Amino acid sequence: MNATLKHPEQIDSDALHQAIAQATGSIAPSWPLDRMIAVNPYWQQVREHFYTVADQQAALAGSAMTLPLAYYQKRWIDGTIKPVHLQQALAELASQKSSVALNGTTGIAAFDEQQAIAGLNQEDNPPVPPPMLGDTLDQQRDLQHEPAWCDTITHQVSQFCAAWFDEDQADWHPGQLSTTGHGSLYKSWRKTLSRDHSVALLMKAPGIAAKAETLCEDPIQQIGHALKTLQLPQQEWPDYLLSVLMRISGWASRAAYLRWQADLAGEEDHTLTELLAVRLSWELLIDDGQRAPGSVWALWQQQWQSHHGHASPLAMVWQRAHEISYQSLLSKRLQQNPLAQASQVSVQAVFCIDVRSEVFRRHLEAQCDEIQTLGFAGFFGLPISYTPLGTEATRPQLPGLLAPALNITDSCGNAVQDHKIRQQRQSALNRLLSWQPFKSVPASAFTLVETLGISYAGKLIRRSLSDQSDLTTGNTLGLKPDQTTQLKPSLCHSGADLNQQTELAKKVLTGMGLIANGAREKLAPLVLLVGHGSQSHNNPQRAGLDCGACCGQTGEVNSRALANLLNDETVRKALSDDGVEIPATTHFVAALHNTTTEEISLFDEALIPQSHRSAVNKLQHQLTTAGKKARQERAPSLALSELQDQPEKLLKAVKQRANDWAQTRPEWGLSNNASFIIAPRFKTRGIPLDGRSFLHDYSPQKDPEGELLEQIMTAPMIVTHWINMQYYASTVDNHRYGSGNKTLHNVVGGRLGVFEGNGGDLRTGLALQSVHNGEDWQHEPLRLTVVIDSDRVTIEKILSKHPILRQLADN
Repeated sequence: MNATLKHPEQIDSDALHQAIAQATGSIAPSWPLDRMIAVNPYWQQVREHFYTVADQQAALAGSAMTLPLAYYQKRWIDGTIKPVHLQQALAELASQKSSVALNGTTGIAAFDEQQAIAGLNQEDNPPVPPPMLGDTLDQQRDLQHEPAWCDTITHQVSQFCAAWFDEDQADWHPGQLSTTGHGSLYKSWRKTLSRDHSVALLMKAPGIAAKAETLCEDPIQQIGHALKTLQLPQQEWPDYLLSVLMRISGWASRAAYLRWQADLAGEEDHTLTELLAVRLSWELLIDDGQRAPGSVWALWQQQWQSHHGHASPLAMVWQRAHEISYQSLLSKRLQQNPLAQASQVSVQAVFCIDVRSEVFRRHLEAQCDEIQTLGFAGFFGLPISYTPLGTEATRPQLPGLLAPALNITDSCGNAVQDHKIRQQRQSALNRLLSWQPFKSVPASAFTLVETLGISYAGKLIRRSLSDQSDLTTGNTLGLKPDQTTQLKPSLCHSGADLNQQTELAKKVLTGMGLIANGAREKLAPLVLLVGHGSQSHNNPQRAGLDCGACCGQTGEVNSRALANLLNDETVRKALSDDGVEIPATTHFVAALHNTTTEEISLFDEALIPQSHRSAVNKLQHQLTTAGKKARQERAPSLALSELQDQPEKLLKAVKQRANDWAQTRPEWGLSNNASFIIAPRFKTRGIPLDGRSFLHDYSPQKDPEGELLEQIMTAPMIVTHWINMQYYASTVDNHRYGSGNKTLHNVVGGRLGVFEGNGGDLRTGLALQSVHNGEDWQHEPLRLTVVIDSDRVTIEKILSKHPILRQLADN
């Protein structure tokens, strides 16, 4: 370990940069906890066929993209997968296009039906990651009594990153913030390690700090230096560098998020390249420099060259058969006769396309033929960020794919009163935040209790008891009760003038299908705009249960801002001048669907005209009944079947789950999502889709040029794909793309992510409890089935215009 590192001759710069770009370009971003949205972890590989990516994941990350064969065997035995499904899967995968996808082999095509069935009894051989030099070194250590190098390296890099990326929790971190923000991650790590002897002492490897000083100062030069020193063939650089990154894939995803945000702002971020240099440098730090036969390096070279991981062709056959089994069931249901709707519509309720809305919508429509529900992306088409009045806590309220164009805040409609509320709230928040330094110290929970005495202990005891409190969004923190009723999110202070507000209103109404070609479409007297949010406590990943279209926030702000916009008389007058008439009898009401308890609450009720009070009272009764029915349908999945016929006790039980600090499964979120249906609601009305389908309203008759369909396919369809693949990946490989056991989660850096335990890599994706019920998988990992009510020509035209859509469809 004491060999001096020598910087070798110049290497091919173009090849080096290309290899780095290829490796770092394969890492998908991961959003922080307070904005936790679903991401397809394979997104950066969307140009490759699904089966090719499966091979790459197996070979370079040791990651499977299917479940063990026992899972499919169980579905075969219980009849979920039928012979016809297996036969279709074999026929599909035997085609040249699919069979070539698996590493250029025809392994899939070689199976016949009997061989595939018999293969279910085979023993699984899960893929393993390709070896690093550290793995070979660990093979020569007594790991029963000595720590492993690979684990120690991961821990060191992860702990450093946790400190370096932290901007919310620690009072100091490596590379202290300068006037221009963070310095270089790589340079800061190099400097820190050159003064840190903890690893050297733990691993009994003196000289690590001294060797760190000899590393190149430039991260790209250091990557080239390492590749040359380790004598990797140039053609293997991209695969090797990606394998290195996959050893710290959680932090790599964090760095990729910074790159994603920089791209949205038209800037550049190279943190991911620096992180690659950090992890790769460790391979040099533990290299003893010996190159003779029998040396650690020589053994590693042999293991690296002989490693050939592949996805299981047999598992791919059964995975596809499983998907076909669902598609067959969905097809049969969609061919049922939907329920008729009355010609006269008294209420229109616009819900988010979220799969959890499907259950509630079905039961709400069953209350009255005159109720029409519609599906639209939960941010309601508002390209906004939101800053609560009196704070600087700006947050995006739109899909992570997009950058906000407007920033909105709250207003009571009176500038003087807004100013008073702002000052009062700032004072209240300052008093609350004065505890923050105290609460950030280690073991703060115990210190806080000791200092505050028995009064706080009593509060902890009360929180541990049965709690029936309702959902609170946090938007009212620091406000007095009367102020919360005065304030509402408004576009008036967003910088958008009347023309922009009018155009935005027109675009949203068109997208919802409430107007077409400038003409209104039978707008009901009451139009409900229903955002959604989840209720859970002691849950670092709770934002992942809120609205993904609102960037991991509830839909309250968007629904209230849109209702306020569409009720505005000035905006309505401008719309009328533009040929869009909103009847004077139509009133928009904002609402929030609590997806944990299946309750819907209305906002700004004081603004509802007296003429609509009776209709609103009737609607509230219908919403209550629909919620009762939705809870009864979901009860079995929550292990509450015995309460299905006791509605009051069932509501109490789900509320208790929502407020229970120890509850790891307050709700199932979007678990078991499997399809996205783009069609008029009347074609699916009354058809049970089991809470597995995203539903977006669309009428091809109102969209002759396919413009609306193009918007849906380029935005909501991609968002639903991201959600679907996050759940997919968190199920088939929770170790890498999920976040493990929720009971062991520790929040990192205030909001960066979680550790499972006190170290290891940063965990991304969903906790095991979000996809598994303790006995079996709650989520069936199926790729998203998209059903579009349109002609093939229009769909093909849109696919041809957008390469990313074509890649999704073909790959």
